[in-house]
Amino acid sequence: MNDLPLPQHMVTRFAPSPTGRLHVGHGWSALMAMDMARGAGGELHLRIEDIDGTRSRPEHVAGIIEDLRWLGIEWQGEPLFQSQRLGLYDAALDRLRRRGLVYPCFCTRAGIAAEIAASGSAPHGSEGPVYPGTCRALDPAIRAERLRRGEPHCWRLDIGRALAETGPLRWRDMDAGEVEARPGLAGDVVLARKDAPTSYHLAATVDDAATGITHILRGVDLRAATDIHRLLQALLGLPSPLYRFHPLLVDAQGRRLAKRTQGLALAELRAAGADPARLREDLRACRFPVGIHAASA
Repeated sequence: MNDLPLPQHMVTRFAPSPTGRLHVGHGWSALMAMDMARGAGGELHLRIEDIDGTRSRPEHVAGIIEDLRWLGIEWQGEPLFQSQRLGLYDAALDRLRRRGLVYPCFCTRAGIAAEIAASGSAPHGSEGPVYPGTCRALDPAIRAERLRRGEPHCWRLDIGRALAETGPLRWRDMDAGEVEARPGLAGDVVLARKDAPTSYHLAATVDDAATGITHILRGVDLRAATDIHRLLQALLGLPSPLYRFHPLLVDAQGRRLAKRTQGLALAELRAAGADPARLREDLRACRFPVGIHAASA
């Protein structure tokens, strides 16, 4: 499972979530992905990660496409929508479920927080305190009865069992070379829950393989997530792309840009009369709007 053949033809993607308008940092990332693909004679695809049913909006999808076209981002084919692919993610989850690699978790967020606070020394991963595994050891009969009663639950990956099955794993950083995957640091991550039938981890992994993605360019804030994706690739028998990470754009106070950041949405720059050709030139040269700079996560 550690065999990582090098892809021959580059296929990459830009994958925004339609929960607001794109800011200049998104534009920078999309531009770098397009340039990377063009420089290698490859392809860029657009994927809309609209699995968050509470925040994804059709108007945001339209805004993303409008913003990218204004900036001069070109992609191959039609955009792919994750909301139309839920059956694929459910099938992948079912494969893991049948092998005993995932388990239902009935804990509430408040309950998990209380248990972590009571422990006094909960390990932390890249996304905060690691889930303490409360439901992992539930008696099978109790678990089955709670499922039968329809109690709200999510599905968590049993990291210990998964790693016992795969053994040590590696993935390739295009700049740093081979990297040891350490998914255990994240704990038993959620792969699906009631209000989101799939997680970012599972959906992105399944889609990257299904659409033939060979290279992934994304922000350094997602570096740790790559370990989880490498584990899921190994468990599901999927290829492992090559990865490259770029710095994040932050404001003068060092805060990451957000979709609510005023004055830095691509739509706002356009409304203010920005020239997209000049903006592309500036972004390629790492010249950013006043008060914005690149910084590591």
